[in-house]
Amino acid sequence: MSSALPVAVIGAGAAGLMAAIHAAGRGRPVVLLERTRDGGRKILISGGGRCNILPAQLDSARFVTESPPHRVRRVLAAWPLAGQRAFFEDQLGLSLVLEPESGKLFPASNRARDVRDRLVAAAREAGADLRFGTTVTGIERQADSWRVLLQDQAPLDAEAVIVATGGLSVPSTGSDGCGLMIARRLGHTIRETYPALTPLLADPPVHAHLSGLSLDVRIEARVGSRRIRSEGGFLFTHRGYSGPSVLDLAHLAVRSRMAGAERQELRVAWSREGVEAWTSRLRQRSSRTVLNVLREAIPARLAEQLLKESLVE
Repeated sequence: MSSALPVAVIGAGAAGLMAAIHAAGRGRPVVLLERTRDGGRKILISGGGRCNILPAQLDSARFVTESPPHRVRRVLAAWPLAGQRAFFEDQLGLSLVLEPESGKLFPASNRARDVRDRLVAAAREAGADLRFGTTVTGIERQADSWRVLLQDQAPLDAEAVIVATGGLSVPSTGSDGCGLMIARRLGHTIRETYPALTPLLADPPVHAHLSGLSLDVRIEARVGSRRIRSEGGFLFTHRGYSGPSVLDLAHLAVRSRMAGAERQELRVAWSREGVEAWTSRLRQRSSRTVLNVLREAIPARLAEQLLKESLVE
């Protein structure tokens, strides 16, 4: 196999850029092929345009769906969280700040574009050849290499190919499933895809009138014997529910629906106070209405809705 052949990375999203940075940083010739004109478009919309880069603490159990837990732990242990943070802060020069309510690390600038631009710059500085506006149409196996077929361009021969094209989540950013199709043509087995980080729809949308209302909550999803808990922002939408706390556990509800479950149960604690604290609060304010007491801790519109659903006047 010729050592002159490059490593071809398909897709300049977060994964592709990181692959290019590390492969080129080890002295390998790297060609990064990206269909869009600038790459990293999903980075730009992550975290509401702020880009949540890393969790402040890492719990491997939160990353397990169907994979064996030990496999996930092994992957995460290969690059400890401290090393990842040092990469962004020391190598990329991005100061990270903690958002306490979500437990996530954001760039100090609160600009996702800064993250994308630094990753692109780092790939170039490492020596990678970035080719934007380049569409990959297929991959062919050669005797001792790979041939990457390009639209309206001559094919590229590569020693190895990294397919980092994303899934199906946001086609406008480039994640339209093209990489899955290419992998399938090569004989790879493709696991069934499903929405993971996604808002949840209510049927019927009984809380549509609360659309736009947001607050921090604790939320729990239950499917059979399995439970997942999340804390953070919760947003009422015209069609259901969204926000970081919902996105963190949406995959569990989606997979149970795919398995045939007709209903998914979500339990939401609308404040951080427990039963005893609320009982004490109501007793201390016995001369006031329940609605007025609730308004001290949660938005008035939500308080009114909760009392209505509880048949409390």
